[in-house]
Amino acid sequence: MLHVLAVLAAAVLFGTTGTSQALGPEGTTPLSIGVMRMVIGGTGLAVIAFLLAARHARRRPVDAAAPPRPGIRPMSLMVLTGACLAIYQPLFFLGTSLNGVAVGTVVALGSAPILAGLLEWALTRRIPTPTWMGATALATLGVVLLGLGGEAGGAGGTDPVGLLGSIGAGASFAVIANAQRRLLDEGWDPFTVVGAMGASSAVLCAFAVPFVDLAWLGTTSGLVMALWLGLATISVAYVLFTWGLSGLTAATAATLTLGEPLTASILGITVLDERLSALAIVGLVVLAGGLALLAWGSRSARDPKPYAIEA
Repeated sequence: MLHVLAVLAAAVLFGTTGTSQALGPEGTTPLSIGVMRMVIGGTGLAVIAFLLAARHARRRPVDAAAPPRPGIRPMSLMVLTGACLAIYQPLFFLGTSLNGVAVGTVVALGSAPILAGLLEWALTRRIPTPTWMGATALATLGVVLLGLGGEAGGAGGTDPVGLLGSIGAGASFAVIANAQRRLLDEGWDPFTVVGAMGASSAVLCAFAVPFVDLAWLGTTSGLVMALWLGLATISVAYVLFTWGLSGLTAATAATLTLGEPLTASILGITVLDERLSALAIVGLVVLAGGLALLAWGSRSARDPKPYAIEA
């Protein structure tokens, strides 16, 4: 039960990201928010995750297989996950700022597992299951409907730049999911993998700090937003998710992660008073159906293990 609550809590924390940005101070940009989120959150995640990884190492049974040795390939994959997590940030916030939290978040999260499956298909040449192909078709149709829809009473559909930003965020996660999957398959401790992702993303984003306007960080609301986005939705959420996965089946974890887009949509509509057109609502429902079918299909041993679909 605790593992279920941990993954569900992580999904809810992830789902507050777009709303937190929308409620932040004036003068922010997707790039500046993303940079500070990862400098704070990536550092916190690295510290907590590496401490837990060291604890796991001390408790390793004597007869357990030897841990994998560091090398250029695994280190490169870990840095790659950090780079993609850093890139994810401005793309995700670009999507939510231009198309609203509900649409931007759901498109990013809905495209992520689909694109991850496509990338794995390209890398492994493994034929996808009929369930996965059906889920992909539904999710794609949902994104198209969202693109044609938009806000109620609006002049047209969703902003194409914002839509590309959300899909780009999903593509960044697709690379993260596949890289982490290979590291875990090689025997790396999950907390080591997640900690390395947080550390490398924090270092990369730190280099961008001198080139972004962080004047908003001097306000109370700006500081609270940065701390929440960094510590709550990155550091704490990823640790909860990683620990929760250790005690759950793939099907259960994949289903629980659907709490993330659900949270984002509810907050966008209730807190931010976002109003979607009828066509956009249909698109959200179709996309949610595709995600639900993908979660149900994860009971198959052939499907990839689930990963957190937010960063």
